[in-house]
Amino acid sequence: MKVITNRTYGSADVLKIEELETPAPKENEVLIRVHATSVNYGDLIARNFKAVTPREFNMPGFFWLMAKLAFGLQKPKITILGSQFAGEVEAIGTEVQKYQSGDQVFGYLGQNMGAYAEYISVPENAVMAKTPVNMSNEEAVILSYGPIMALSLLRKMNIQPGQKVLVNGASGSIGAAAVQIAKHYGAEVTGVCGTPRMDFVHALGADHVIDYTQQDFTQGAEQYDLIFDVLGKSSFAKCKRVLKANGRLLYASFKLKQLIQMLWTSLFGNQKVICAMAPGSLDDLLAVKDLAVAGHLKAIIDKTFPMEQAAAAHAYVESGQKKGDVVITM
Repeated sequence: MKVITNRTYGSADVLKIEELETPAPKENEVLIRVHATSVNYGDLIARNFKAVTPREFNMPGFFWLMAKLAFGLQKPKITILGSQFAGEVEAIGTEVQKYQSGDQVFGYLGQNMGAYAEYISVPENAVMAKTPVNMSNEEAVILSYGPIMALSLLRKMNIQPGQKVLVNGASGSIGAAAVQIAKHYGAEVTGVCGTPRMDFVHALGADHVIDYTQQDFTQGAEQYDLIFDVLGKSSFAKCKRVLKANGRLLYASFKLKQLIQMLWTSLFGNQKVICAMAPGSLDDLLAVKDLAVAGHLKAIIDKTFPMEQAAAAHAYVESGQKKGDVVITM
């Protein structure tokens, strides 16, 4: 089978096509012919993790060290990227009961990755589900990362109809899903993004869109019940004035400073800082699937690249030009 490998850390050009042996499913595994995967933030970080400093890493130093050990100090331990997949069941192990050959499936592999390959073998109980019948592989693969993360985090916030929610980083995988999920909960949603992606965020259903290159939302007149900062770009000190009296600042990426602020605000004051992580569970994937089938979540694909152009796909995402998700077809 063909796979996209990164045997060294570096720019997008380190991605190469290689031939490897097709895996055989174990008794409890499903062999999947991958038709689509994607390029997300984690793929970019993992491809060149050697160059990521603790300061640049969007989590506390301890997590950076753990990631450094997991991904490899001088060269990658994970040489096949891709945490999202959509495709068709090719074969099943003797103990598999939920799936059969020919089933269309999509799912999330987590930090172990491996979806940049024509075939993958995964456990039957993996974060995987049957693809909605009205959805293409390219659309389904988008659902298996950002939406399950956003849903897991926003469920904890108990958003009520009529509340005002701001999503800082509304054009990324998690942010784009957060805009749609908050709208589904009945919130009035403001998305913050760069100039090229304003139309994209409007298309997601945002009621208001702020161009961060032109306006600092923390200096505006509006106040919010919830500010969801996907990449930890805003500070509590600045956000306090645009949070309502009982408002919450939710970080999906955070440093030690934000963890201390979470502890402090849990004891004092009504405005709260919340640092949360989403594991990417099967229950969340199934809930996302239900939202998509009901029309509350949509996948907006900017560009699709064949696997032979994986390097171009990564370079395009890193250029900051993308207006939606970028898919690689295998």
